[in-house]
Amino acid sequence: MIKKSSNHINQNEGTIFERSRPGKVGYHLPALDVPAEDSLIAARLLRDDDLAGLPEVSEVDVIRHFTRISTWNYAVDLGMYPLGSCTMKYNPKINERVSRFDGFAASHPYLPDEQAQGNLELLKRLEDALAEITGLPGVSLQPAAGAQGEMTGLMVIRACLEARGNARKVVLIPDSAHGTNPASAAVCGYQVKTIKSTAEGAVDLEALRAMVNEDVAALMLTNPSTLGLFEENIEEVCKILHDAGGLVYMDGANMNALVGVTRPGDMGVDVIHLNLHKTFSTPHGGGGPGAGPIAVTAELQPFLPVPRVVVEDGKYKLDFNRPQTIGRVRAFHGNYSVLVRALCYILTLGAEGLREATETAVLNANYIAHHLKDDYELGVQGKAMHEVIFNDKRQQKFGVHTLDIAKRLIDYGFHPMTIYFPLVVPGAMMIEPTESEGRDELDVFIDAMKSIAREAEENPELVKTAPHNTRIGRLDEAAAARKPVLRWKPASKAASA
Repeated sequence: MIKKSSNHINQNEGTIFERSRPGKVGYHLPALDVPAEDSLIAARLLRDDDLAGLPEVSEVDVIRHFTRISTWNYAVDLGMYPLGSCTMKYNPKINERVSRFDGFAASHPYLPDEQAQGNLELLKRLEDALAEITGLPGVSLQPAAGAQGEMTGLMVIRACLEARGNARKVVLIPDSAHGTNPASAAVCGYQVKTIKSTAEGAVDLEALRAMVNEDVAALMLTNPSTLGLFEENIEEVCKILHDAGGLVYMDGANMNALVGVTRPGDMGVDVIHLNLHKTFSTPHGGGGPGAGPIAVTAELQPFLPVPRVVVEDGKYKLDFNRPQTIGRVRAFHGNYSVLVRALCYILTLGAEGLREATETAVLNANYIAHHLKDDYELGVQGKAMHEVIFNDKRQQKFGVHTLDIAKRLIDYGFHPMTIYFPLVVPGAMMIEPTESEGRDELDVFIDAMKSIAREAEENPELVKTAPHNTRIGRLDEAAAARKPVLRWKPASKAASA
């Protein structure tokens, strides 16, 4: 039974050009009350086409057209985003309102320090909050996204090792890591070697011991892992690296499972990047920019990017005098509006609220795991943290695959979950409900997934040809990526092109 999906008022809305009708206008200008002196403007600056080609539409046509197509966009304000590894949580509207305060939104990045005291205080307070949350004393807010945070963290590691006398050559990365990890290591001049996971999805300690030597600069570790599992041997992992003179970089993309419960610095981690646009609620993807601050140990602090926010004589200032710094990694001090939203989120919830958010995110994922385990095969064994992975093994015998399940979920009014990732789980369906979702919404999602499992068995063609309740049916996604149509043309011109 479809509970949420319904047809749009007009599923076949054309382009604004197709709505055009000769003679229609959406404005009325008053009569000219001054002489029309064309000679006052150079002829080369005047149009000679009488605006030919622009659509001729009424005001109501314009309003209804753009209102209709705006409702075709799925948004977190409409429903759940079960995307695993992305942490697409709800963004409280108070965050948006605060980020639009004139003193934040209209401040020029070249303002003198003495005229930007409030802005600098906000940066310092956010740094202090993130230092407490991670258990790592040094924080830079400069990186503009998670991937840049990774790169910055590895640059800091390299600078520290160079200061010790040997930058080393190799970075170790588990096979379940995010794809940007090896890219970041390569950008920083390191060779990448992969560590296979155990059958339980953890780092193989014996394999790690065998690979760690004087050439290894660092281990890049995602914890909880991309398999949604907590690395229970994290302290031993860090000890193995540290005993060999290496460092441990932690990918903080999954901090939504840790905030307020445990701290990476207490585990032995040396560097972590945080996705403020994930863990601390700012909308991301099509919803806005990101931010990827890094937090580091005291030993690594001197190498952080400049400028650093400091307090001198009760005043805030940007300090560029850091001889061992890796330099700037961004022209200005991060994506400032994202930083405002993140601090607003942290201060609104407080310590107890942040812990409750984490516990709720973990509870929600396990609630879904419990209710769907009889319908879908679990991709990995073990207690899920903030996300759970299923696969399509049970549905394959009916000719239904992960992509089909994801497409059918659209008919039930949900954005599909992350599919075919992580790569180490064939046919993966990665679901992360976050703490945003209440039990009612989770139950509707679970019912939809159960219905699809029954449909796969009883009427597989229905699933294999989904979606059915959208403006258009299933796309040839390979052709759309390779031969995109980026511009509308009238039918007569398109036929002759």
